[in-house]
Amino acid sequence: MSTTQDALTPVCHIVTPIGMLGYGLNESQTADALLKFTSTKIPTAIILDSGSTDGGPSKLATGEMTQPRSSYVRDLTKLVRLVDRFKVPLIFSSAGGDGSDEHVREMVRVIEEIAEKEGNEHYNLKTIAIFSEMQKPLVLERLQSDAINGCGPTVPALTEGDIESAVKIASQMGPEPFLDAMNATPDFNVIVGGRAYDPSPYVAFAAFASKAALKETGSPQSQQLWGGFTHMGKIMECGGLCATPKSAGVGVTVYSDGTFDITPSDPKARCTPISVSAHTLYEKSRPDVLYGPGGWLDLTASKYEQLGDGRTCRVRGGLFTFSRDAGLPYQVKLEAATVIGYRSMYMGSIKDSILTGQIDTFLESVKQYTKSQCTHIEGTFDLDFHIYGKDQVSALPDHAGEPSEIFLVGEALASSQELASSVVHTAKVATIHGPYPGQKATSGNFAHGVGGKSIFESGPCAKFCMYHLMKLKEGEERLRINDKSEALFSQTVTVIGKGQSTPSMNGSSPTPSPVESVTSPVEKKKETNGVLEKQPEYQKSSPKTLGDVARVLRSKNSGPYEITFDVMFETEGEYRLVKNANILDRAVIAKLLEVREEDLIWSGFFDQALAFKATIPRMWRGKPVSGGSFMENDMHGAQKYLGLFNMKLSEHFIQAWKEEAGMEKK
Repeated sequence: MSTTQDALTPVCHIVTPIGMLGYGLNESQTADALLKFTSTKIPTAIILDSGSTDGGPSKLATGEMTQPRSSYVRDLTKLVRLVDRFKVPLIFSSAGGDGSDEHVREMVRVIEEIAEKEGNEHYNLKTIAIFSEMQKPLVLERLQSDAINGCGPTVPALTEGDIESAVKIASQMGPEPFLDAMNATPDFNVIVGGRAYDPSPYVAFAAFASKAALKETGSPQSQQLWGGFTHMGKIMECGGLCATPKSAGVGVTVYSDGTFDITPSDPKARCTPISVSAHTLYEKSRPDVLYGPGGWLDLTASKYEQLGDGRTCRVRGGLFTFSRDAGLPYQVKLEAATVIGYRSMYMGSIKDSILTGQIDTFLESVKQYTKSQCTHIEGTFDLDFHIYGKDQVSALPDHAGEPSEIFLVGEALASSQELASSVVHTAKVATIHGPYPGQKATSGNFAHGVGGKSIFESGPCAKFCMYHLMKLKEGEERLRINDKSEALFSQTVTVIGKGQSTPSMNGSSPTPSPVESVTSPVEKKKETNGVLEKQPEYQKSSPKTLGDVARVLRSKNSGPYEITFDVMFETEGEYRLVKNANILDRAVIAKLLEVREEDLIWSGFFDQALAFKATIPRMWRGKPVSGGSFMENDMHGAQKYLGLFNMKLSEHFIQAWKEEAGMEKK
């Protein structure tokens, strides 16, 4: 544990109040972090993310936003108030969830409405809006010149039909347009960014504050600098998820060599070497080399150090290689979706064990009946079922061993909403009244009425039609400042509000009085310097499964086409025991995750986080698919880990584990 600050020169501070704009944020904790940082007179900014493909393709296809507009109004009201109070800039990217041009404009309108409210008459916010949509003719031209490939091994090849069917095409900007905007308008107060690589605004602000230039980037010192900036952004964009316990906000101090110190905003949380390094695994196909716009981040030599306060983790050692320095073209990720039909659903439960024991054949008869009854409506449809509780038995003492009820959701996808609804109405009738062998309850098979509706029309069904990498020509990755530029990304600069101009000083403005801190004395008394009360230890003295010995075991989507699994361990000794025992080889993992061994995208250990990771394609009906479309039931892939969790351990391993646990107690 380090107790000194070493000979490091800080270049900026960044506060991220929450991992996603619109989720709600703690203004009090954010203000306290800003109060501490702005007192140093070092450039400071509020930066956060506002978008993702995690929620599926609907935003890109239908124009909806990730959160209700009122949620953005709530969060931006707080954030703009902090901008005004502390004279720091606010930067967020991927506006509205998909980062479309329209959602960038909508977020600007929200800020305009906030500035017009009573009490905010003094606001004067120089606001930059950055737009990142790509035009179809350009994408088509690049496809025809073989300059586009899938982002991942399971992404299908792009076709001209995919381009034509896309409602809009978002592209993940790198840090270059943000940095160009900051340099062109250095007194900005707010930047509303279109779709961007999540770390991009963080990298850009660190480069802006340190005056790092986008040239001569091939030296070891430059790779270390940009590697630190990028690694910092990869961690910060998820807010306090890198803390233990995971929390909302986080703050960082970035140094001139790329080193950074990261601290949670919640005084009861800590950032530890394990919690921070473990975040490198989160939502990523692999933990060691992370690709992004214009290059890749190599974390194989990254280091994590606990500082003396017990709450701050120092990180260094990441290296960023610009693709141009490796003789490769700049690539930007394209995202788009299309509407493939309309959906309707019905739901309810089946409790009779005579029927639950033959549910598969019964539902097949429901499909056949429905097909025979819907021939009168023109169009095409598909019908399938989500079955919850199948092959389960009760654990209640009075009913131990008895079959549990099944919860059933019937979902139809059709070429029209009318047909989708007709299909599920018909299927529901068959589910309620259909016969089956051994039937005794003849009054109805199905308990229904949830929500007071017979069926639920869920509207257009979207599907990703583009998740691809497009090669750019030199200069196209930049921000278009003038008409002669070849840059693909554009901006507008406006002043919002009627007050006098008070340019952001990036944290170097006069410090607010300590009495202005919105953290109450009561909250202060609860602070424990981040040291948590002793928590109950999880059961691992007599383990039987991998879930018993893991400290964290989780699954998560990594983009729309992949599911990734993380297994983390408590101590170095336990981790080495698992790693050396070779119980997580590729053949075992493939069997547990129900994929072919050759379909494993990545599997291996990551020593820095005491962790194992595996990544597989997202599958449905035996084929790779993208998430969030017809029959989706786990958009985030967060409940896919049970195969790993329940993996049986050998007696030999259990004995070795007990011996290791005994040594640790000594």
